[in-house]
Amino acid sequence: MPKMKTRKSVAKRFKVSKTGKVLPYGSANSSHIMSKKDAKRRRRLRHPTPVKGAQAATMRRLSGK
Repeated sequence: MPKMKTRKSVAKRFKVSKTGKVLPYGSANSSHIMSKKDAKRRRRLRHPTPVKGAQAATMRRLSGK
């Protein structure tokens, strides 16, 4: 059976850590108009949130990891 090809769109948007967590490269709503967002929200937007469950498994498979 041949190797699966990497979905380049997934590879550009997500990375798979060594432990297998799927992390997005960027967060939505974190690029501009930050003054109206409260400090707690801005702090949360700094760090990526891991993708969970079946969606993570799909991303892992599509990225070839």
